[in-house]
Amino acid sequence: MATPSRLSLSDLLHIAILASILPLIIYWLIRDRYRARNLNGKHVFITGCDTGLGNSLAKWLDKKGFCVIAACTTEKGSQQLQSCSSLSLKTVNLNLADSNSIVRAVEFVTEQTAGKGLFGLVSNAEGTAPVGPTDWLRIEDFHSVLDVSLLGLIEITLKLLPLLKKAEGRVINLINAKGLMAFVGGGYSLSKWGMEAFSDTLRIEMQHFGVKVSTVEHGFFKAEVVNSDIIEKYVFKLWNRLTPEIRDSYGEKYLVEYIKAQRSSVERLCDYDISNVIKCMEHALIAKYPRTRYRAGWDAKFFWLFLSYAPSCLSDMLLHITFPVPADSRRSAHGVLINV
Repeated sequence: MATPSRLSLSDLLHIAILASILPLIIYWLIRDRYRARNLNGKHVFITGCDTGLGNSLAKWLDKKGFCVIAACTTEKGSQQLQSCSSLSLKTVNLNLADSNSIVRAVEFVTEQTAGKGLFGLVSNAEGTAPVGPTDWLRIEDFHSVLDVSLLGLIEITLKLLPLLKKAEGRVINLINAKGLMAFVGGGYSLSKWGMEAFSDTLRIEMQHFGVKVSTVEHGFFKAEVVNSDIIEKYVFKLWNRLTPEIRDSYGEKYLVEYIKAQRSSVERLCDYDISNVIKCMEHALIAKYPRTRYRAGWDAKFFWLFLSYAPSCLSDMLLHITFPVPADSRRSAHGVLINV
């Protein structure tokens, strides 16, 4: 009879690794299901509630029994949200580019929480932004995005930290995953990368005070596609103010193909199930052990995440295929800029 062969050292090592990983996975799955207790009546402050994801989350949490304080940029947005919500939902006007408006909103939140502290802050500043080739833009175009989607969100978070620390609350930063890959010029990707960095440092520092910080990275959703026409208007506005020299270097054909590429990208990547994002934000609020990062939408989980980690040559090639080529592209080979 043939004697059974002994396991080699490498085989034993592989078995030991698998045996140690499996319990960790089971532990994580069980731990992820634990829920925090006594959440009914807790105060949650959400920015960007006029439309889209912020609006949907405000309505959802209102039905779940949270005391929602929804920040809207317009009076119309506040009235429409209040008309389809319970009496416990409160709204406040907020302009993230205005420090005085931020101070007034923080004072309103302080009054509403009545010494209990703030359990949840959901930072959401999605909107239209000037996007286009970098040499089409001016510094004001960067300020218009960064002042709201980065500096404004940071400012209101800093001012609300005392309330969050008092309640040992949660901070959930909502970030569009397409900002992880800088595929167009402008401040959009800069603001998203900035919020990623701010979230990381805030999470590490605030854990000493019982405040948990999570990032929800989401992809394209139907709620955002309505902005595609506004984005095209921005592109035309940028084009019309260009100098004749820059306009000739790109050509009229480039403008048409560029808009077509933007529209096609949105249609291909769009996910119609907005509930994926809502579930992630809800879990970050009610879980006893919220995750550091959530990814909602197939493009956030696979496409944008893959591109952000892929070799530059691969991501550059994909962008070259997606977007058109300027009319004078062959004449600019001598211009090289290296940042170290």
